[in-house]
Amino acid sequence: MFEKVLYPTDFSEVSLHALRNCIPRLAALGVKKLYLIHVIDITVAELEALELEEVYRKRLEELAEELREGGIKAEAIVRLGIPSLEISETAEEKNVDLIIIPSAGENIWRRMFLGSTASNLARATRRPVLLLRYIKTDDGFRLPLDCGDIFKRPLVALDFSECSNKIVQVVKKFEELIEKGILLHSVDYGKFEELEQNIETARKNLEEIARGLDARFEIEITVGIASQAIIGTAIAKDSTLIVIGKKGRSVIKDILLGSTAERVIRDSKLPVLLVPCG
Repeated sequence: MFEKVLYPTDFSEVSLHALRNCIPRLAALGVKKLYLIHVIDITVAELEALELEEVYRKRLEELAEELREGGIKAEAIVRLGIPSLEISETAEEKNVDLIIIPSAGENIWRRMFLGSTASNLARATRRPVLLLRYIKTDDGFRLPLDCGDIFKRPLVALDFSECSNKIVQVVKKFEELIEKGILLHSVDYGKFEELEQNIETARKNLEEIARGLDARFEIEITVGIASQAIIGTAIAKDSTLIVIGKKGRSVIKDILLGSTAERVIRDSKLPVLLVPCG
């Protein structure tokens, strides 16, 4: 399991809800150390930043103490700077295995796609990022599934690049929690006459990867647009998580051209585990 986890919080309603309701469930799966971080955005706070630092430090420590009372080993960290960069640097300093970010709102992924802290962090960090998609309800927020079940039925999207190797290594960190997973490859390349051969090659590659995993995985090969295939298959197979790699590209290219990962993040209602490969 992911033993060291970093949880950035902005003290928003959804962030606090996830911290109190979801993080303890995830921590019970094997997390040994949880780092809570709040970054005072220096570009917004400016001269007030230093005054706010002590206020937020006290508030964050209170949240950490709540978690400690529940048996979670938690540490509070307050930084000043640009949020995505400070979170990324802290993840490296603490050598965390995973960063968890909750979000809510009908258009949150579209806003992330255009450059929020979460999207910038996904581009900046070299650590896996678990994005939790919350749904706003009349009495608060909810996930489409129980937090303790997130890792039970993952759909793992692979393209057989070097990035796929990194994705598989991340999946091995939570293998013991998997009941049944799916290894998916979408054939969205090649000429029509090459289709049958490309499908057969993909099948052999997925079978080889499955043999290297201890957990039980079935194989799915689709033809067409990868992002649609990933989301559609995840729904059809009742998956609890989508695992996908994010290759390093410039922000401009992502906005103009998009990418499979960006589209999945934008459109998926399931949690997405993003594995940076840049």
